[in-house]
Parts: sequence; C-alpha cells; structure tokens
Amino acid sequence: MKLVIDLRMINTSGIGTYLKNVIPGILEHYKEVVFLGNRSELNAFEWSKPFEIIDFNEKIYSIKEQLVYPKIIPKCDVFWCPHFNVPLFPVQAKKIITTIYDVNHLSGINTISFIRKAYAFLLYKVAVQKSHLIFTISQFSKNEIIKYTGAKEKKIHLVYCGVSQIFFNRNTVSLDLNLPEKYILFVGNVKPHKNLITLLKAYIELPFEIKQEYKIVIVGKKEGFITEDNAVFEFIEANNLLTSIFFTGYIKDGEVPEVYKKAFMFVFPSQYEGFGLPILEAIASEIPVISSNAASLKEVGGEVVLYFDPLDYKDLSQKMEKIIRNPAIRQELIEKAKPQALLFTWEKTIQLHLKAFKTL
Repeated sequence: MKLVIDLRMINTSGIGTYLKNVIPGILEHYKEVVFLGNRSELNAFEWSKPFEIIDFNEKIYSIKEQLVYPKIIPKCDVFWCPHFNVPLFPVQAKKIITTIYDVNHLSGINTISFIRKAYAFLLYKVAVQKSHLIFTISQFSKNEIIKYTGAKEKKIHLVYCGVSQIFFNRNTVSLDLNLPEKYILFVGNVKPHKNLITLLKAYIELPFEIKQEYKIVIVGKKEGFITEDNAVFEFIEANNLLTSIFFTGYIKDGEVPEVYKKAFMFVFPSQYEGFGLPILEAIASEIPVISSNAASLKEVGGEVVLYFDPLDYKDLSQKMEKIIRNPAIRQELIEKAKPQALLFTWEKTIQLHLKAFKTL
C-alpha cells in the first residue's frame, strides 16, 4: 500500500504531538510512504529519512491549499489527512483517511465569523463524505462528529491518545525559563474555549497571602489564532496581574516535562476538548490536577482528578486553596492518580490505527 501523509502540522501543539507519537509506529509497517510538508522541518526527524518528502507549505484552511492539493498529492492507495482540511477537489488517492479531533468550529463554543464557520462546515461535511475511515480521539468527539455532520458510526474509529514516557521520568534538569519558585500551571493556547479567564478569576479570589506565594505559569501560544481570547489580556491588565502571570511562549518539547514537574498543581479549565492530553501529562508528572468537567475530560481524568464546572470560578478557587492549604490532600491526589496515566499509551494508539488500516 502506498501511503501519502500530510505532515504540515507536525510542529503544532496538539496535532503535532499526536503525529510525532503515532507516525513512527505506522512507518514500521509500511514501506512506500510519502510525506507532504516542509522539508527542513521533516528532515529534523530521524524517522523521515528513508521516505520521500514533497514540499508543501500552503497555509492550512486556505483556498490556495485546496487549489494545490490535486497537483501535489501523487497517485497513491491512501491519502491520510490528519485534520479536517481535506481536499475538496478530486485527487489521485484511491482512498482517504481523516483524523478529526473535535468539531469545536461547529459547536458554537468559539465565536467565529459566519464565513469561517460556513467554510469549516463545508470541510467537515466533505471530510465525512470522502473519508473511507475517520479517526477520532474520544467517545465525546465521536458523538459530536455524528451529531454535527451526520457521519455513519461504523466509519469512525476511536483511538485514544497516549502519554509520552518522558513525563514519567523523575530525573530533573535545570531550566533557563525564569519561572517563579511556586506556581499553578496552565498548558494550552490562549483561545476562548480553553477558558483561561476562569482560572484568572479563580486566582483573584484566593487569599492575599497565597497570591503572594503562588503565581500562574502559562505554557502555550498567546496569539495568531482565528479565535483569539482578547478578554484574557484585558483581564490581566485591569486586575494588575502582570507580575503574577508568566507566559513561557514556545518551549522545546524536552523542556515541557520539567515545567510540569516543578509546578505545585495543574489546572485545566477548558470548556471544549477532543481529548485533554495535558491532564495525563500532569498526572504522569506527579502533580495534582483540577479539571473542568466539560466535554471529554472525564474520559481522560477518570476518578482521580478534582472536577469543577468550567463557569464556576469560585468553586475552582476553593479547590485550589484546598490543595494549597492541605499537603495531605495534595499527596493523596498524586498517589491516587498514578495508575490513570498508565492506561493511555502511544503503543495502544498505534495498534488501533494499524487495526483500522487493515479494514481498508
């Protein structure tokens, strides 16, 4: 089977993590593979070396992307599009596979323009119609895809994400990130559905002495999105939080586990997630987790996470204070959570992909 894979998103946060962990395992089983993407980016990965790379740098979701697809996708048995931006026009692939992580563009959780929402809806519908097989990463997302696109259930294969072994490593290294000594960690891009504003409101509610001792560290991209959360920056400025909030910006993959391990706790207030991998990364890093109870997050955190309503910042604040003031509760959460992360491995994820491929 000749397999062509679009890898333009290899270095993005969520989708990139999925691709970096799944693709090497897939390559062990297929000899004829072609990558579409940025040649210099892909050459940085050892697993890419034996395979053909076709330079493809058109912007995701763009009209130009759609015009170039038919010219650039070579004749093949399967074209795998690891996002919902599938080719709208005919291509030389006998079959198409798509990975759809969520349908947040359709759910109304993010406010986007009518034109952008209409284009997203078109892409989702075409992805569902053209794909012979669809991967998704939670039962929640599977249900949402069916709800919003009318996809047939038998076409959708559930493949939970895994957590990298690097997060279980207890060895620590020094970081040159100028982080505060004690901090509450948030990992995610600054988009409205990530709901960072609720964490900031909860932080404001904490007693003065706690805020003096504990700061907030945010790992994730600040800007450049279709849906930016400007309310976050307005809130920070209006409440004089500039000295309490630390944005790391982009950091190397190898440094991320250290930021987790040095955190006092992890808070994940998201209102909409296809999976919620940072919850598992925090659990594996042995820090307590407080998470929103929305979307797929209970599928990931199970019974070992403290949950709250994503719009109830006072409840979140109380839970944060509870962990800070009670070392025994903090340690109990850490110990209880350890087995949860072990349930999700990238090896399982790869095997589920390969099993689905065989159905083709």
